[in-house]
Amino acid sequence: MSKVDHDTLVALNDDYIHSVQHADVKRFDEILARDFRCSNPDGSLVDRAGFLAQTAKPVTITGLRTEDVEIRLMGDFAIIHARTLYTSAEGKPGRGRYTDVWIKQSGKWLCVSAHVTRN
Repeated sequence: MSKVDHDTLVALNDDYIHSVQHADVKRFDEILARDFRCSNPDGSLVDRAGFLAQTAKPVTITGLRTEDVEIRLMGDFAIIHARTLYTSAEGKPGRGRYTDVWIKQSGKWLCVSAHVTRN
C-alpha cells in the first residue's frame, strides 16, 4: 500500500465525515465522482444530485465520529469500512457503519459509492 495514497484516503475519509456533520455540499462536490451512488440507512439509493440535495438539509445529529477505520487499497481502487458514533437530535447515542468505495482517476481519488447503516 502506498503511504501517499493511504494518507490521502485517511484525509479524504476525515473530510467525508466532516462534510456529513457540517452539511458541506461544496466539499462533497469536489470529492464525489460524477456517477456516485449512495445506499441510505432507509434502504433508498440516491445518485450524486440526490446525495448533494440531502446533504444540504440541516443536520440533526451531533458529535459524528469514526472508529475502527479500515482502508483496503487495491491499486487505483480502495474500500473504506468504519463504524460511526453520534448523538441523535433527541440526545441519545447512535451508531452505524459505512462502506465507501474510492477510485483514483487522473491522479485524483474520488468516491464512487457509499453504503450507510444506523442502529
